[in-house]
Amino acid sequence: MSVSIVAVQPIVALVAGILILVMPRLLNYIVAVYLIFIGVMGLIGNGTINL
Repeated sequence: MSVSIVAVQPIVALVAGILILVMPRLLNYIVAVYLIFIGVMGLIGNGTINL
């Protein structure tokens, strides 16, 4: 069973939103990790990087 990035994004956004509400100082780290994750998944999903 494979999970596409489209199915993961809402879950990640929900968790990030809850963490930001609980600890607002985490906003910078959450956004950075989210962007890095989405970027890496996009590159791997398009087949431009062979890992």
